[in-house]
Amino acid sequence: MLEYRTPKYWTEATIGDVCSLRSGGTPSRKNPAYWNGDIPWIKTGEVDYCVISETEECITPLGLKESSANLFPKGTLLMAMYGQGVTRGKVAITGLEAATNQACVAITPTDSSQLTTDFLYWFLRYRYDELRSRSHGANQRNLSMTLIKIFGIAYPKLSVQKKIAHILSTVQRAIAAQERIIQTTTELKKALMHKLFTEGLRNEPQKQTEIGPVPESWEVVEFDLFSTLQRGKDLTKAQFQDGDIPVAGSNGVIGFHNTATCVGPGVTVGRSGSVGKVIFYDSDFWAHNTSLYVRDFHGNHPRYVAYFLEHLDLSRFKTGASVPTLDRNSFKNMPVPVPLISEQHEIAEALAITDRKTKIAMAKREGLRDLFRTLLHELMTAKIRVHELKFQLPTSVS
Repeated sequence: MLEYRTPKYWTEATIGDVCSLRSGGTPSRKNPAYWNGDIPWIKTGEVDYCVISETEECITPLGLKESSANLFPKGTLLMAMYGQGVTRGKVAITGLEAATNQACVAITPTDSSQLTTDFLYWFLRYRYDELRSRSHGANQRNLSMTLIKIFGIAYPKLSVQKKIAHILSTVQRAIAAQERIIQTTTELKKALMHKLFTEGLRNEPQKQTEIGPVPESWEVVEFDLFSTLQRGKDLTKAQFQDGDIPVAGSNGVIGFHNTATCVGPGVTVGRSGSVGKVIFYDSDFWAHNTSLYVRDFHGNHPRYVAYFLEHLDLSRFKTGASVPTLDRNSFKNMPVPVPLISEQHEIAEALAITDRKTKIAMAKREGLRDLFRTLLHELMTAKIRVHELKFQLPTSVS
């Protein structure tokens, strides 16, 4: 971890020099009169580089009064002092008036004309790793009010702070917008799958079958006659040979080899590890033994088969407690509906449209994340002269 060097003309201080710090508290769980009120109560797990606009739990005015909890105004900077995993050292800003537990500390600049909460939020986010390294404790490393107070910070003049905060917030909002698109298209795809795999695309009259109503032109066959799955072949890392053939594990490509076991297009289903995960491959690949692959499509459209297997959620057939695996024999005789090949093409293309939208949004999100990481470093080290920066999101990621 590189030592932080204060940029020229920035003011150096400790958090305790320029901020007031207050922690929260937890009302007794034994008294129900303290809980399920209308005062939002924040826990460290909710402090995760965000604006906290809602909380998992709420306390009552009595719980606030008769505990060490404090009520903090909207716009307060919070830091997690301890918590599981990567929680300690993370910061958030309250988007509402709220109380916190004792593992959170509220950090408030004492002079807002010198230091803004928004800038301090981004600065502490940039120094996250260094701050965590100051933690102490044998079993669980924690931060403390004392350690936070003596932590060194630096800040430029107010106009620069505001510009930096604006730029970084703009990129974060753009990232959040792409994440909403991803969530929306994912939910749309799930709903579309349910409709298309039960009603089809052609508004056909339905007939009754052993699995319920299906379009009249569809058949119902055993799973193994729709797509026959086969276990892949083992290939250790030591056995990999230089090549461009993807080795398809349960969760995707785990490396490359010079020989294929399957001719593309093909489909794999996670057998162990990511049990039930379905992946479509356009080209030839080596099916690893952690996956099952479709050995015989029985004349069905490969992309349609992939979508249908995803819809089936084969992970529900996994067996074994310590090492869950997918046994193809447990569902090979399950009856499944099968449309005509022409309709399979249409259904696959309809679902592929949602996949393409999701992939575009994911690519934009990753581009924005890269941009954010670069800007955060460049701005916090003053390698970019912020007033000379005419900031605009690239058209490819906006």
